[in-house]
Amino acid sequence: MTTNTSVRPPPSGTSGSDFARLSRKIADAGLMGRRPGYYALRITVVTGLYVGGWAAVALVGDSWWTLAVAVFLAVVFGQVALLAHDAAHRQVFRRRRASEASGRIAGAGVGMGYGWWHDKHTRHHANPNHAELDPDLDPNLLVWSQDQARAAKGLPRLLGRRQAVLFFPLLTLEGFNLHVSSVRALADRSLKHRTLDGTLLFAHFAVYLTVLLWLLPPGMAIAFLAVHQCLFGVYLGSLFAPNHKGMPILTGEDRPDFLRRQVLTSRNVRGGRFTDIALGGLNHQIEHHLFPSMPSPNLRRARTIVRRYCEELGLDYVETGLITSYRQALASLHQAGAPLRQARVPAQAPASAIGGSDV
Repeated sequence: MTTNTSVRPPPSGTSGSDFARLSRKIADAGLMGRRPGYYALRITVVTGLYVGGWAAVALVGDSWWTLAVAVFLAVVFGQVALLAHDAAHRQVFRRRRASEASGRIAGAGVGMGYGWWHDKHTRHHANPNHAELDPDLDPNLLVWSQDQARAAKGLPRLLGRRQAVLFFPLLTLEGFNLHVSSVRALADRSLKHRTLDGTLLFAHFAVYLTVLLWLLPPGMAIAFLAVHQCLFGVYLGSLFAPNHKGMPILTGEDRPDFLRRQVLTSRNVRGGRFTDIALGGLNHQIEHHLFPSMPSPNLRRARTIVRRYCEELGLDYVETGLITSYRQALASLHQAGAPLRQARVPAQAPASAIGGSDV
């Protein structure tokens, strides 16, 4: 991603009503209604796989075949995290309490602090790919634009030079990062329900470690933990990498209207039903950002309406294959780190990525 990527939306005298008209089309198609049958089945299947995975650890026991179960559980943990995501967006239940309760339970199942993650994700949705406002673009480890590269210090400066090559290897740490960030957030007194989140987090860690050390020899338990958590991180990172990486980055006072800031900063991934399952519907990223509370099984149908509408308005609607999306993301990371591969580059003022008003 780089702030040098420039996509200026076409002028529109009625841009303020563009999203309202699209919303009516979506509502008329009945795509905002809940899907209780779908989610009942999905929750049942994922819960069964979760319980079955841990039962398999007990049955396989003191055997290196247990590492195959660790691979399986890494994928299952990713699916549980996707359920937490859907619940947080009220795709499963309309009521806030039911959504929060189910999201917390799913989050606890994978060692994620719900309150911290929900706050972070809400800010991302409000300002996707905004260098100053989207927490997903914080240069904590990698740099996402050349402006961030010029200001980088410490690890981001060191890693940024070769961050495209290091990106997927670094994803092996994403599961651990999720746990550490969740725990660190508990120190923030403004975090809602932090006592509950802390209790659920430490209960997860206690049960997880106890089960491993009870069922497996210490060396095998460590190997299981490493394989499981590393692959969980790779799966999580691979879910989110295609969505915005390599798309235009907003800076400063860039404020496109809601429709444009969501469409122009997002990328869809082509694919069939298997892709929908593997990516949890996040392959329909444009539709998800426009209608975050839309149940994920409805996003595919919404895509046809949204794409046609964007064509009518002359808005770029970006959709690629999965491999192409990764290539674009890695190319953007390589470009963002360019200043760090040069001897000395003077700092420059941030360049505007998208004109108008936006996120």
